[in-house]
Amino acid sequence: METDLANLAGTGLEVVDLETDFEFTRRHLHARDAATQLAGMQRLAQAFVDRPETILQELVNTAVDLCGADSAGISIENKDDAANTTYSWVATAGKYARFVDATLPSYPSACSVCIQRGQPQLFRVHPQFFDLMGIEAEIVTDGILIPWQVEETHGTLWIMAHERTEAFDKNDCRLMEALANFAAMGVRQNRQQKILMRQASASAAAAMANQLAHRINNPLQSLTNLVYLAAEGDSQQDTKALAAEMSSDLNKLSALVKKLLALPIDALNRS
Repeated sequence: METDLANLAGTGLEVVDLETDFEFTRRHLHARDAATQLAGMQRLAQAFVDRPETILQELVNTAVDLCGADSAGISIENKDDAANTTYSWVATAGKYARFVDATLPSYPSACSVCIQRGQPQLFRVHPQFFDLMGIEAEIVTDGILIPWQVEETHGTLWIMAHERTEAFDKNDCRLMEALANFAAMGVRQNRQQKILMRQASASAAAAMANQLAHRINNPLQSLTNLVYLAAEGDSQQDTKALAAEMSSDLNKLSALVKKLLALPIDALNRS
């Protein structure tokens, strides 16, 4: 039977759909500096162009700055061969920066609920949750989760406050939805970059495989000749000398084969 991900009773988690939370819509709007927000978005856009490998970290740094959050992060959903789900925190900032690369289960999980519902969520995390997870961390007194998706990959972008109970408002939610689109683009860009790097690596490895194959032919041919001479029993060839030459060629051949075996298998297939 599938777990009811939204049934979080006794877990120390609260997750509320923002579209049905009327108290959230009535929150007092916080003053945000327009120039700071513009500078943050420009910095984010520049990272896409100049430093695409840093985009996810730049994104959570921006979320902390622009929303006045104590912590922010990006979670990506992972599924193994047995369809078990976990969530990897691929970028974090603020007080939760130390949890980068953490992996959390699908239940109990605010991320699971957010992805299941497919829309922004308000969440809080109490000490009981951390006791269940066996970790020490600051409680979450106010937080927003935004879902994002790239093809079949799902994830969330989140911000947290650890002391304030009404730290965020509907304008923060709108900004987070825009940032979540950046997160989706960042994940896609990083994925495409890895594919291009693998293709370039495979191409280089295939060229090296061809080169090694030609180099292997020389000691292999020499060994063939020596074996033929030994079989014919040529009196002019000293047995020890033959053995020495064969040993030298075998060592060369072994070294080249080791290099060939170290190449990526897809490169060997292409060659």
